Amino acid sequence: MVSGEIRTERRGGALWITVDRRSARNAMTFAMYDRIAAICRDANADRTVRAVVLTGANEAFVAGTDIAQFADFNTAEQAVAYERRMDAWLGAIEDVSVPTVAALRGPVVGGGLAIAAACDLRVAAPSARFGVPVARTLGNCFSAANLVRLAALVGLGRVKELVFTARLIDVREALAIGLVSEVVATDEKLVPRVDELVGELGSYAPLTLRATKEMLRRIRARMLPDESADLVALCYTSADFREGVRAFLERRPPVWKGE
Repeated sequence: MVSGEIRTERRGGALWITVDRRSARNAMTFAMYDRIAAICRDANADRTVRAVVLTGANEAFVAGTDIAQFADFNTAEQAVAYERRMDAWLGAIEDVSVPTVAALRGPVVGGGLAIAAACDLRVAAPSARFGVPVARTLGNCFSAANLVRLAALVGLGRVKELVFTARLIDVREALAIGLVSEVVATDEKLVPRVDELVGELGSYAPLTLRATKEMLRRIRARMLPDESADLVALCYTSADFREGVRAFLERRPPVWKGE
């Protein structure tokens, strides 16, 4: 089914969700996040769905959240509301009761990396590149939930290194640090391999997979701090963040002032 920039397709027992926004390297609008979350909630009501796959068209996965969405951000309430909505959107992916697989190619950056981290398994093509470059681009921050998602995969130290250096890593390094589950030999082999993988997953005991998913989700939830809204507001209401958004839209380097 085609619905704007988010497409769905049934391939056997698997529901494929494809982000398709060629003009922006699949950067996500808030409406696109909402649509994916709704599809994931609906999938839980369909007992014929044995796996959900998230992927991107146009030789990209997701190049983050569309920066234009932040153009009018200037209050703590807007910042905290956005990160809470993001946590709800990604929580809907995590709450899918069947296995979820991210099929990754091209940029897997910012919000795109958060989406991938919310999936159970991540299979990457050689073209995939991963990172959280916000210290270089916008001057905002990931929510505590997103940092915990990444830390659960690669560890606290590696998350710090990725954020502090703002660099993009290739599939070899992503596999070595545990960010992806598997790397295929060529981009053309990505979809066939994911088809094969979800077929395997669909043949296994569904309650075993479901119970394991839920137990690990509960463990991750216990890792979250009680409150982090003050830190989100610190970044999103800063002059630096407004400068980062303007600089990105004007295609120039930002000038940071630490305020």
